[in-house]
Amino acid sequence: MSIMDKLKKNSKVKSTDILSESILFGEKDMIPTDVPMVNVALSGDMDGGLSSGLTVLAGPSKHFKTSFALLMGSAYMKKYPEAVMLFYDSEFGSPQNYFESFGIDTDRVLHTPIQNVEELKFDLVSQLENIERDDKVIIVIDSIGNLASKKELEDALNEKSVADMTRAKALKGLFRMVTPYLTMRNVPLLAVNHTYQEIGLFPKAIVSGGTGIYYSADNIWIIGRRQQKKGTDVTGYHFIVNVEKSRFVKEKSKIPVEVTWEGGIASYGGLLDVALAGGYVTKPNVGWYARVDKATGEIEDGKVREKDTKTKKFWDPIFKDTDFKEFVKSYYSIGHKPLLDIDLDMAMEE
Repeated sequence: MSIMDKLKKNSKVKSTDILSESILFGEKDMIPTDVPMVNVALSGDMDGGLSSGLTVLAGPSKHFKTSFALLMGSAYMKKYPEAVMLFYDSEFGSPQNYFESFGIDTDRVLHTPIQNVEELKFDLVSQLENIERDDKVIIVIDSIGNLASKKELEDALNEKSVADMTRAKALKGLFRMVTPYLTMRNVPLLAVNHTYQEIGLFPKAIVSGGTGIYYSADNIWIIGRRQQKKGTDVTGYHFIVNVEKSRFVKEKSKIPVEVTWEGGIASYGGLLDVALAGGYVTKPNVGWYARVDKATGEIEDGKVREKDTKTKKFWDPIFKDTDFKEFVKSYYSIGHKPLLDIDLDMAMEE
């Protein structure tokens, strides 16, 4: 018996294995959504998507954080018809029809109301302990930012008005316990969270809950937005996903995504900004857009208005006949050198 076999046999940990053969470090199972730029924000690849581990979706109120979580949850449940969503709810702002609008069968959603961090910790750890690696489960917490600690609730019941110093510690303990399970059980966990503005001369958005979330998370998004208008009417929002931390995406990447009142999270939103910056699309006249033949640099026939760039018909030739997907991957994905020597963020702002 070799030393390796001897050590493996002697290990008290059931999942001990030779690294080259370990299922924990094999190829990651990526779950693509219907929105290519969301896939980019998750994995650095338009054909990538959600994988196991902790993904934190943070931002101010009314930034569609729950919508992004349900978009990803829906993609997971479409890929795995036997999958179940475990939905921990502290906000109670998502009725059944909201889930159904994302194509989620609410008979496959286990709704668990929670009041404090400790209640979430005990239930979540218990559930993860009893999940097998082959079980298809996706977990959503909506939200971390709205959860009190047990002490905070007890102080309120006892009419004590004192600062709570236990919440950040409790959250750190929660995610420290949960993180190993997510990889070992191959489970994605989406945690909606709030941000607050740091006090100072140059304030920045801070994810609530202390450092424990930062240490444990595989992905952290901080979501920003600006209004999208038609005349004086607000028709939706242009969002920027600021990638604060990622295993796959270059940190501090700014990835555009679009949400409209009529269609929700736009499938082709954000692509136009990137394609214009990379020279795959141009504006031959004010208000008009056209694809560019990258081989010749010439503008292709068929100018269209902006609304017509949000269609499969417009984007399929770019996806199929150019290196646009590789360009996007090279710019955003860790370990890749950009195909074009440009500052994409600055180019998109021009």
